[in-house]
Amino acid sequence: MFKTLQNVFKVKDVRHRIFYVLMMLVVVRVGSQLPVPGVDSSYFQNWFASQTGDAFNFLDSFTGGSFSQMSIFALSITPYITSSIIMQLLTIAIPKLEEMQRDGEDGRKKIGAITRYVTVGLALFESVAMAIGFGNRGLIPNNSFVKIVVVVVALTAGSAFLMWVGEQINEKGVGNGISVVLLINIVSRIPSDLTTLYETFIKGNTIARGILAAVIILAVIVAVVVLVLILNGAERRIPVQYSKKMQGRKMMGGQSSHIPLKVNTAGVIPVIFASSIMSFPSVIATLLGKSNGTGWGSRVLAAMNSNNWFDTQNPLYSIGLLFYIVMVIFFAYFYTSITFNPLEVADNMKKQGGFIPGIRPGKPTVDYLTRLLNYVIFIGAAGLTIVAVIPFFFNGVFGANVSFGGTSIIIIVGVVLETLKQIESMMLVRNYKGFLND
Repeated sequence: MFKTLQNVFKVKDVRHRIFYVLMMLVVVRVGSQLPVPGVDSSYFQNWFASQTGDAFNFLDSFTGGSFSQMSIFALSITPYITSSIIMQLLTIAIPKLEEMQRDGEDGRKKIGAITRYVTVGLALFESVAMAIGFGNRGLIPNNSFVKIVVVVVALTAGSAFLMWVGEQINEKGVGNGISVVLLINIVSRIPSDLTTLYETFIKGNTIARGILAAVIILAVIVAVVVLVLILNGAERRIPVQYSKKMQGRKMMGGQSSHIPLKVNTAGVIPVIFASSIMSFPSVIATLLGKSNGTGWGSRVLAAMNSNNWFDTQNPLYSIGLLFYIVMVIFFAYFYTSITFNPLEVADNMKKQGGFIPGIRPGKPTVDYLTRLLNYVIFIGAAGLTIVAVIPFFFNGVFGANVSFGGTSIIIIVGVVLETLKQIESMMLVRNYKGFLND
């Protein structure tokens, strides 16, 4: 590995790309510390610390603490992530967008431009809601229309700038730019989370109890990371045989291949969708000042708060966990059905003279792929649910309240592997060993 790192920095192009990414990440972290003009950051930090729900903790973990500090990057790249997901869903529903996607590079550029406009629109909507919702409650001292406009412009511009940073990393750096920005935000929160775990479970205990707690914490983290690695790498290979055919005087075809069907095809999307839906009612209630009620509505909000799951004193609130699990499984099936169409795969296979051994072409192939897909998706969704629920369990039972959880670990592992593979491909072109084969 050390020799591979040396080889990486020997290549001028790769070295410049890595340094460019590091420089942009420094810009992201510096911007995360710059407060929005006209905002009382201390008020918002005190308000955020007094919250017992996790409605905004999910957003704060994705923004690297920028949200709780109310910096110019408080919205981070969450509007871009949301707009990208919306565009993927609309591509299926709107034939015009589906046609653009099939137009190759030009079509993807058009969809990318639309995604940027949707991102700015979502950032504008979210910043207006935050400026008005919190502005009248002390976030903006001497609140006025002009100050609200300044806050809205700063938050929207910050989100748009991060979107631009991600695109620049795509062109001049390595890895997926948006994913890299999200990665550095999540990683920046890990030191404070480890400090919280130390103060909660290790500090003040005897040496033996402290060591035992440290070993258990490390074992849980390693186990989750290993499970995520297995989920990311596992795939079901469907064998495909191509029939021989004459082309001129030569016999072509006859080779064997396979269709790689990833176990976790949807990635982290189902968890993000489910977490967003669970947090949305609490966010709306907070912005409207209705989060401190005592009626049945407050009980529903409490059940949707992951901090109340696995609470032995209020077991009824864990009903929200069941709803969360159902949504994760549902979105795993829904998103995979968008990205993998058995009918289209079977038709393409038939056109190329391919077939699955033992399965007749046409409808039997479609039925076989559908059954196999449902089976694989369920295994992936079950594994994804386990990874997502483990942090909730330790939070509810032992009070391990940290921002990074299963979702964060899935993102960290996925982005790191993707970036290493891209660097590896650059190195292999220059006849160097890659990271993953060292």
